[in-house]
Amino acid sequence: MSENYTKPIPEPSIDSQPFWDALNEGRLVFQACGDCGKLRHYPRPICDECYSDHVEWKTSNGKGVIYSWTETHHPFHIGFRGETPYILVTAEFDGGVRIQTQLLDAKVEDLKIGMHVEVMLTKATEDLTLPLLRLA
Repeated sequence: MSENYTKPIPEPSIDSQPFWDALNEGRLVFQACGDCGKLRHYPRPICDECYSDHVEWKTSNGKGVIYSWTETHHPFHIGFRGETPYILVTAEFDGGVRIQTQLLDAKVEDLKIGMHVEVMLTKATEDLTLPLLRLA
């Protein structure tokens, strides 16, 4: 990717900034409750298990399994126009935490629930690294 990046740029919040900073450093991290240890994504201030506001960040090994997917044919933003169709995967990582992102270099007809995937950290701009997926 390059400085000609035309897709929407995430606007980190106070809760999600450490997630984006870690991606830019080459690490995938998930929030964990500092009291009960439950992992969560998207980043947020309160644990949905025990309601603690004690937050820690845990580094993931970037390996997960396909939980679900969809093939997108309509570019809902002009920046995706040249990429359709593309596959969006919901992947489950250790601790049951899930993220949804694009799966690269795969065909829908080859996918199965439970297939192994791994995160590829991809520089979109100088200040933005995205977690994309590929089959492991």
